[in-house]
Amino acid sequence: MASKILPASFRAIRQRPCQINLHQWRFLTTSSRRTSDALQIHRDTPDNNANIPFKFNAINEKLIEEILKRYPPQYKKAAVMPILDLGQRQHGFTSISVMNEVARLLDMPPMRVYEVATFYTMYNRTPVGRFHLQVCTTTPCQLGGCGSDSIMKAIEDHLGIHPGHTTADGLFTFTEVECLGACVNAPMVQINDDYYEDLTPESTVALLKALQASAEQTGAAGGVAGLAGSNSKGMGSTSGADRGQDGKSEVSDISATKKYTAGGVNAPAPGPLSGRKTCENSAGLTNLTSEPWGTEAFRKDGEL
Repeated sequence: MASKILPASFRAIRQRPCQINLHQWRFLTTSSRRTSDALQIHRDTPDNNANIPFKFNAINEKLIEEILKRYPPQYKKAAVMPILDLGQRQHGFTSISVMNEVARLLDMPPMRVYEVATFYTMYNRTPVGRFHLQVCTTTPCQLGGCGSDSIMKAIEDHLGIHPGHTTADGLFTFTEVECLGACVNAPMVQINDDYYEDLTPESTVALLKALQASAEQTGAAGGVAGLAGSNSKGMGSTSGADRGQDGKSEVSDISATKKYTAGGVNAPAPGPLSGRKTCENSAGLTNLTSEPWGTEAFRKDGEL
């Protein structure tokens, strides 16, 4: 038995130094990391620092009171998201001062509010223009219609800016975003709160020109930060200034597309710019045109 064990032990001893002397290489990168900290870190700027005062106006204070009624008093911090949105609509973007004021109103540690504002990309942490163009470039918009690439190029060529930038006059901010949920109406762009769909490069440029003209007519060609993130007067909205004497919007059919008249400027209404209604087939109803067949039936007495 010993004669069988000893030779095996000697062989293991002879092999061990060879195993120990084997070089073990670790491949390390020598390039520096260049990660983005735009969403996680706040750095003071002249237009975004804690020394800039912010208070909600009287109208928004009443809205905040209504919002807080939805939650038990001990859970009022659950209202952080809608109140942050109100702050963004009033101030133009979600600045550090807006976050601090929301934290004060809800008796929350400021860090808890920062966590919310940095998680959701709908809160603009930096100033945006009067018209925030958010172009969807996810697969359905890439493939639908003329494709989102042509829409991106049309905007870049007309405004002279690239995604992530704002025009020099502060009127437009151009952003590339992921799916906005209007896939069947691709390609599309969200402008402030409104969707403009079934776009072509030509209709996109016409829309941008109408936006510029409406801003000039309303005296806000230099950009109005307080309107960013909300409906801009005279463009895709039905404010009192855009209504006729009967209280209805002044809408006319031009080139098979409904348009609003704002300050003498014909502006396309939100929705499909191809003339179709919502997301219905442009050729009309082609299915579900008859009574459903099968054993399923609805009760006739109106009871569930």
